[in-house]
Amino acid sequence: MGHGGKATITGRGRLPGVTIDLTSSRSRNVRSSVTRSRAHDGAVDIAELYAAHRLSLVRLAILLVDDLASAEDVVQDAFTALTRRRGAMDDPSKALGYLRVSVVNASRSALRRRRTARAYVPPQEVGPATPEDRFVVAEEHREVVAALRELAPRQREVVVLRYWSGLSEAEIATTLDISRGTVKSTASRALAALERALDRQEDVR
Repeated sequence: MGHGGKATITGRGRLPGVTIDLTSSRSRNVRSSVTRSRAHDGAVDIAELYAAHRLSLVRLAILLVDDLASAEDVVQDAFTALTRRRGAMDDPSKALGYLRVSVVNASRSALRRRRTARAYVPPQEVGPATPEDRFVVAEEHREVVAALRELAPRQREVVVLRYWSGLSEAEIATTLDISRGTVKSTASRALAALERALDRQEDVR
């Protein structure tokens, strides 16, 4: 956080994180199904991969789709697809890359469906945040998450992968199927846009 409580964005290190509740019934159900898949996998241990990377994948998804339930669905679908894709199972690093791509693509699809639904459903008043909502995103990080929503989809994906998930430019290029130069220029524009969004939030306080 910057001076006076304002969140700041820098080109180094990571942006503020997000805390995910791992004790939800949805999480337990997904964990159970993944554990059962252990005996059917070859070189890659799906249960081990799930235990090591599920949290970071849910964190990635929630910053792309804005809510915990949708994020967990996205990650569950990614692991389910991985168990069916034997070509991605020969190398743990390939499996993790496949999961990241699946999460990003499924998040895009979820956002498209949400936009379509909003076009046909009258706007409703947003209710108060639930205890789970308040737990997922700590108070000091909410203004950054709100600013993320103002970014173009590709900018949002790049900045979340770079500064929350900690991926390198090369890894982001592979995940999003774009060049490293595009990653670098998109990240630069995204950070500038985030700074402007945070400045606007500060001005209206």
